[in-house]
Amino acid sequence: MTQLNYAPTKTNLLRLKSDLNFAKQGYELLDQKRNILIIELLALVDQTTEYQTRVEDALAKAYQALEEAVLDMGKLKVQYLTGAVNISTDIIIRSRRVMGVSLPVVETEFKEYSPYYSPMGTSFWIDSSISFFKQALSLLGRLSELKISVLRLANEVKKTIRKVNALEKIAIPDLQETVHFIQSRLEENERDMFVLMKMVKSNLENKRQKTFGEKS
Repeated sequence: MTQLNYAPTKTNLLRLKSDLNFAKQGYELLDQKRNILIIELLALVDQTTEYQTRVEDALAKAYQALEEAVLDMGKLKVQYLTGAVNISTDIIIRSRRVMGVSLPVVETEFKEYSPYYSPMGTSFWIDSSISFFKQALSLLGRLSELKISVLRLANEVKKTIRKVNALEKIAIPDLQETVHFIQSRLEENERDMFVLMKMVKSNLENKRQKTFGEKS
């Protein structure tokens, strides 16, 4: 703890007490914010792990279906058919806020202009591959949303923890130490003043009695 450099006056005491109350309130709010952010962060980390697995599974299925289509129809025909696929993709990015932190929300929309090709002589693996790749793309959008959110929340948690520690271990103890010092000095001054006033009163009383005695 470090005593702040303030003159021991009642004005400074009132000001420092106000600052101390404000610092305590700030600490409580930041502590609540930290806890909420940590809970949200842990939840997003779990979701990120889940979606990472789902993306990997979807991509594995998509490439497996594509390989099966190549084995069934031949590489050239598969290339021709995939080139005929007409799907447009819109990635919409919005945002939401958690305790003042802006987090992305990613939505993936597909517009399909089918049929892309004649079903006659076409392996069903082609349709399966398209479906799996669309699923993987949607999951990738959600995964990117989660990863960015985790990074932003982690950074905010670090900042909040630093602020909480600064208030808890530096600002509040320093203010408490200074308030205690000023209170002690003011009480000491009051005691000294009380003793001085008693001495003055006693001296005046003695002089009064002495003067009264001389006149008598």
